[in-house]
Amino acid sequence: MPTAASLPVDSAHQAWLDRVALAELAVPIIGRLYRERDVVTHVHGKKLVNQSPIEILKAHKWARRVGERVLRIDDSMQVLRIVDELGLRGISLDLGVILGEAPEEGFEDWARAHVAALPSWSQDEPTDVVLYGFGRIGRLLARILIGHAGSGLGLRLRAIVVRRGGDDDLEKRASLLRRDSVHGAFQGTIDIDHEAGTILANGTLIQVIYSDDPTSVDYTAHGIQRAIVVDNTGRWRDEAGLAQHLACPGVERVVLTAPGKSPLKNIVFGVNHDTIAADDTIVTAASCTTNAITPVLQVIDEAFGIEHGHVETVHSYTNDQNLIDNFHKGARRGRSAALNMVLTETGAAKAVAKALPQLEGKLTGNAIRVPTPDVSMAILNLTLGHDVDRDEVNELLRRTSLTGELRAQIDFTDSPEVVSTDFVGNNRAGIVDGLATIASGRHLVLYVWYDNEYGYSSQVVRVIEHMADQMAKARQLQPA
Repeated sequence: MPTAASLPVDSAHQAWLDRVALAELAVPIIGRLYRERDVVTHVHGKKLVNQSPIEILKAHKWARRVGERVLRIDDSMQVLRIVDELGLRGISLDLGVILGEAPEEGFEDWARAHVAALPSWSQDEPTDVVLYGFGRIGRLLARILIGHAGSGLGLRLRAIVVRRGGDDDLEKRASLLRRDSVHGAFQGTIDIDHEAGTILANGTLIQVIYSDDPTSVDYTAHGIQRAIVVDNTGRWRDEAGLAQHLACPGVERVVLTAPGKSPLKNIVFGVNHDTIAADDTIVTAASCTTNAITPVLQVIDEAFGIEHGHVETVHSYTNDQNLIDNFHKGARRGRSAALNMVLTETGAAKAVAKALPQLEGKLTGNAIRVPTPDVSMAILNLTLGHDVDRDEVNELLRRTSLTGELRAQIDFTDSPEVVSTDFVGNNRAGIVDGLATIASGRHLVLYVWYDNEYGYSSQVVRVIEHMADQMAKARQLQPA
């Protein structure tokens, strides 16, 4: 079969137009399956919901680069039609995995049997979510939750709780949700209602509640019941402080978007989320760096054994640093974040052991804050149990990113062109840069990019979804 590059000019253009036409036909099917049946369509983790025909084709093109088999849009259309015909609900439809495993002969029958066997989930009623705090992570969580609304029976963002910043507070909150210097404009429409104190974003009605005391809010007064409160403030990191949320009417569970103090469970979704018990009312989602490195470390430890290692993070500056030199309780963090590389500490290396106990005492770590607003890198300098080969390690991580159990957490790139801004908006916890991998005997160095804002927020949402599923199952077991 001739490649696109070898086709005559007119034929190449017509082939492109044919693919665009198929992608245009796919858009309404993908959208309807999502809105009506909570079917999330993606290609190796790249969501196709609310994407343009060109973006859908780009996802197929990307899969051709990293996978072992060409993904054709006409094959994807056939799978989508099968899902539609079968009336499937609440499934994660990975076209990359399905088409990558499909046989050459008997494709339709195989695809029909395969998608019919996919695990599904369904809820009879939505789970209310409240964002306590509306900073960088809070606003990205809002964007993701609004984008994940689907049929309305999953997570439902009901309110944000903030301190009033002035008479125009509501306008400013809405504006910060609408515009973002790093992540771009909000994809959709946003309206505010001054009298009701609400923000309406793509049909999601968000109550803005003003309070500086977590015990003072009666969420039931706003129609909120059995909610998960996501504390984005970082003000309280222990059980006693976060338990203040549970004292409020309408709250059932709490998630902290920061590392928590013992005995709270620090959860890295994909690694230890199954340790969340039915009676765990407070959990933490650890840190962005811990989420980025822990899945990769688990894969390497299971395959080769980690004896010890050092983690160095090259981390974008954050709000807790000063823009210009000024007083700060952390001496170096008081120096200008926009002008300096700032050597500081990170607890991520030690925090890994809370998700992977077998690595207790085996890792050290430091951090360098650098003058970029988003996307960071972790350098894993590891000593393994036996000799390894660079290509062997890269192939393991590449396959994991495509079809492994941690494919929602680990991404992989082997492009010689990529730089940090190319990973803005990446929803994986970490992205392994295969070209930078170094292996010599038992010594292995891995470079892991991560969007410390969006990738981490995506992990937090996965934790919330898991808790919501637990809550839904618990309700189903309760006597009528």
